[in-house]
Amino acid sequence: MSLKSELHTHIQSLRRYALVLTRNRDAAEDLVQETLTKAIARAETWQPGTALRPWLFRILHNTHVSEIRRRQVREAAAADLPEPISPETQSHHADLRQVLAALDQLPEAQRTPIVLVALEGMSYKEAACSLDVPLGTFMSRLGRGREALRRLMDQPQSRNDSLSA
Repeated sequence: MSLKSELHTHIQSLRRYALVLTRNRDAAEDLVQETLTKAIARAETWQPGTALRPWLFRILHNTHVSEIRRRQVREAAAADLPEPISPETQSHHADLRQVLAALDQLPEAQRTPIVLVALEGMSYKEAACSLDVPLGTFMSRLGRGREALRRLMDQPQSRNDSLSA
């Protein structure tokens, strides 16, 4: 199977991950498009027979980080993220906001492993490869991130609400 034909099988996963990173549907689509453009342009660097998904996620992640750095240099201040996409029911919306607010408080090095494993369903090895870190480093970041997320979620609701406001 060629790279271009195999790309189609991963587009939805890339979109979900990009949406989590950007919290904006248009920005997520732009990020995915940029990722696919880079993947096609660098097709010769992908080795057939190796897992395509981690390679694509690494490109997407690195593209996102580069864009954040460019924006910080241009604006010299962090930009506020838009509200997350709201689910259909109010209670799910509140739960999702609480989890997203807690995730936002984590350092990126801890947040990203959680998102790759929990949302994208990647194996630990795939996720570590996507982030271009050793498996042990990935597992350490994931463990610290999960523990920090648990602590944040165990805080009283009123405190979490004030943090997400």
